[in-house]
Amino acid sequence: MKTLYAAKTIHVGLHPTVKLLGLTIDTDIVTSTLLAAAIFLFLGFWMRKKVTSGVPSKIQIFWEFLYHQVKDLAESAMGPKGRRFVPIGVTVFLFILICNWIGFIPSAMHPGVSGEIIPAPTGDVNLPLAMALLVIVWVHIESFRARGFRGYFRHYKQPYTALAPINIIEEITKPVTLTFRLFGNLFSGGLMIAVMTTLLPIYVVPFGEIIWKPFELFIGAIQAYIFMLLTILYFTFATSHEEDHEEEVRHTVHDAEQRALHEASH
Repeated sequence: MKTLYAAKTIHVGLHPTVKLLGLTIDTDIVTSTLLAAAIFLFLGFWMRKKVTSGVPSKIQIFWEFLYHQVKDLAESAMGPKGRRFVPIGVTVFLFILICNWIGFIPSAMHPGVSGEIIPAPTGDVNLPLAMALLVIVWVHIESFRARGFRGYFRHYKQPYTALAPINIIEEITKPVTLTFRLFGNLFSGGLMIAVMTTLLPIYVVPFGEIIWKPFELFIGAIQAYIFMLLTILYFTFATSHEEDHEEEVRHTVHDAEQRALHEASH
C-alpha cells in the first residue's frame, strides 16, 4: 500500500514554469544553473585576484591541483597537443561538479511534498543534453580542422569501409550516452530522496537524508569526472591522424565508455 501511495504522490518532471517567446522555461532549473555559473565565475575571479608567484593561497592551490590533474590526463591521452584542451576539461568538470553538488543544499519548503527550490540542474535532462551537444559539436569542429574535408569523412571508413554505418551510428549516440549517463545518475539520487520522504516516518527522514546525501556527493564527483574524461578522450580520437593510432584511440575511448557505464550502473 505504501508503494502505491508513493507512486501516486511522487511527481516526476514537474517544475515551476514561465512562457517566453513560445518556449516553456523551467524557472527552478534556470535559477540553479545560473547559480552554478555564478559560483564557477566567483571561484575563477577569486583565484585571479589571489594568484601569486610566491606562497600560493588555498584557492590557487585548488585551481592548480585541478589544472594539473586534467593536464596529466590530457597529455597521457593526446601528448603535448592535449594541453590546448585542458581549459575545456577543467571547465566541464568544475561546472558539472558544482551543478551536481547544488542538490546537496536542502531547499524544499515542505520535504516530501514540495520540490526543491534549488534542485541540481543536472537532474533535469535539458542541461546534460546541452552540455553533451556543446562537447560533441566542438569535437566535430576540431576533427574537421585537424583532418581537413576529405580526412574528416574518410575516417568514418576506418578500419573498413563496411563499418562506416556503424561508425556514423556511434557518433550519433555519443551525445545521447553522455546525456543520460549524467542525467540518470543525478535524477535517481533526487528520486531516492523523494521516495524516502514519502515512505518513511517523518522523524526518520532526516536520518535517511544524512546517510544518503554524502553518498550523493560522491556520485556527483564521479559523474563530473566521467563526463570530463570522455570529453578529453573524444577530442583525442577526433584529432588523431594516423590510422594505427586512430584505431588504438578508438579502443581507448570504447574501454573508457565501458568503464564509465560500469561506474554509472553502480
